Amino acid sequence: MIRVQPADEPESFEEKVRQPGLRAIAELIGEQGLEKRKGRPRKVVAQTREEIPADKFPPIWTEALPDLMEAYGRLCAYICIYIERVTGGGSVDHMLPKSQTWNDVYEWQNYRLACTLMNARKNHYQDVLDPFEVEEGWFRLELVSYQVIPGEGLDPGIKARILATIKRLNLNDHDCLKVREEYAKAYFDGDISLDYLRRRAPFLARELEAQGLIVSRQEE
Repeated sequence: MIRVQPADEPESFEEKVRQPGLRAIAELIGEQGLEKRKGRPRKVVAQTREEIPADKFPPIWTEALPDLMEAYGRLCAYICIYIERVTGGGSVDHMLPKSQTWNDVYEWQNYRLACTLMNARKNHYQDVLDPFEVEEGWFRLELVSYQVIPGEGLDPGIKARILATIKRLNLNDHDCLKVREEYAKAYFDGDISLDYLRRRAPFLARELEAQGLIVSRQEE
C-alpha cells in the first residue's frame, strides 16, 4: 500500500448520492412528512438511524463509482494495481463500515476505490489501515518473492497494524504475488516503460526506484 491523496468531492455527488441516500435512510425509519417520490415506498426496518441493519441501506453509493474511478486513476487503494476496464471489477469500499456509522454511508470522504476482491476481504473489519493515512515507507516490497512487508524502524504499534492489514487483505497470496511479478518482468524485459508502470502499479514502481532497480533506457 501507498498513501492515497483524497480527491475532492464531485459537484454531482450531493444530487446523485448524498440526498437520495439521506432520503432513503429517512424512509427506512418511517420518518413522517417526506415529499413523495417516484417508485415504491421503502419498508420501515428500524426505529432509529443507528439501528438500521447494514444490509438494508440501498446501494446508492454505486452512483459514485465512475467518479471514484476517474478521480483515483482506476487504482485499487489496497493492492495498488490498475483496475482493468473489462476484466477488472471496481467497487466502492466504505472505510468506516455501514454497520458502524449510518451518517457516513452516503459520504464521499468515506469511500475508497477498491477492486472487488480487496473490498470483499476487507468487508466490515476495522483492522485495515486507511490508505489516506498510510505514510511513506510503512509498506515495502521484498523484490525477490514480491511479498509486501513492513518497513524498517517503525513504531511497534504501526508495525502491528501493517501486519494486520497484510493478513486481512491477504496481500501476499499467489495471485497478488503473481501480478506484481508479471508487471516487474514486463518492465525489466522492456515491454512497458517506467511511466506506464507508475500508472498501472505505482507501489511496485516506487519500490523499484527506492531500491535502485530502475533500468537505464533512453526513453525513460
